[in-house]
Amino acid sequence: MSSTVTFSRHAVNVFFHILTRCNLSCRHCYINPDQHGREPLSLDVIREWLGAFSQKSDIANVIFLGGEPTLHPELAEAVRAARAMGYASITIDTNGFLFNDILQRLDPGEVDYFSFSLDGATRQTNDLLRGEGSYDRCIAGIRRAVSRGFNTSLIYTVSSSNLHELDRVPALLKKWGVQRFFIQVIGLRGRAAKGNAAAGEPAKETSQVDHLSWLRIIPEVAETVAGLGIPTVYPKVFLATGEPFECAGIAAENYFIFPNGRVYRCPLCEDHPLHSLVFREGRLEQAGGINESHLFRLDIAEGCVMNKLLQPGNLSYGPDGKPLYRIACCMLKEEVV
Repeated sequence: MSSTVTFSRHAVNVFFHILTRCNLSCRHCYINPDQHGREPLSLDVIREWLGAFSQKSDIANVIFLGGEPTLHPELAEAVRAARAMGYASITIDTNGFLFNDILQRLDPGEVDYFSFSLDGATRQTNDLLRGEGSYDRCIAGIRRAVSRGFNTSLIYTVSSSNLHELDRVPALLKKWGVQRFFIQVIGLRGRAAKGNAAAGEPAKETSQVDHLSWLRIIPEVAETVAGLGIPTVYPKVFLATGEPFECAGIAAENYFIFPNGRVYRCPLCEDHPLHSLVFREGRLEQAGGINESHLFRLDIAEGCVMNKLLQPGNLSYGPDGKPLYRIACCMLKEEVV
């Protein structure tokens, strides 16, 4: 089976947002143009920035994202540039609309996976979160990719709005010929951080799944999908009693590149100017001031420092003021095969 992004210790992943524009307006979209930029990158800049990371490791995976990356007219050329540089795997994350005739402009041997985002087992639930018509277009995109011989994976971002349908997904994956499954936890950034609040106000509701529901449902569904022969990856989110916390900022190398040149190591920080790296005039440099890199080694009772600072609503405390559980790093995940 072809390789793709890995969420393990010692992994090297380059999450490359080549533009922030998208044809959808998903409720939980994490893109923040004020923090990430609004202009798409030119092919020359894409090549230049790919080159900066290809030299770091011979096991680096690159994932092209947006916005919607297939809206970029030169995505196929960017994929070929990454292949020529020796990236271990190349993945395109897409909402399934597959613009610019991308399936005809690439061959299955040039890209390791098309990874499709779907957030409901039914049209009603998915389209409520991602926009009218997106369910049918995503499924049609999966079928087209499979018929052309491309490897496909599916990403399901679990929230309180779609958790109830997750157990219906395994049969659909098998039906559509999907080869890998990624369960993703919703992060409170971008639109999801705002909830249903008015501009400038704190969120009035959270889309995050509670502790007991996550532990009761997610691992079981992952095992069911794996039992169908489809490798499944999911974040633990909640550590077991006595289980040590480990930060991917130390244990792995993940880089989240945005069109304005910011490069983050932790996705939870992306709503804020806490990036630890930045491209300046084509050179990758350390960012100045206090940033995410200064927080990776902090040891707190709650586990993930970024979670405590940026989305503490999924924590609970006992009468003694101590947390009832620790939050795991969202970039170190479980894989069930």
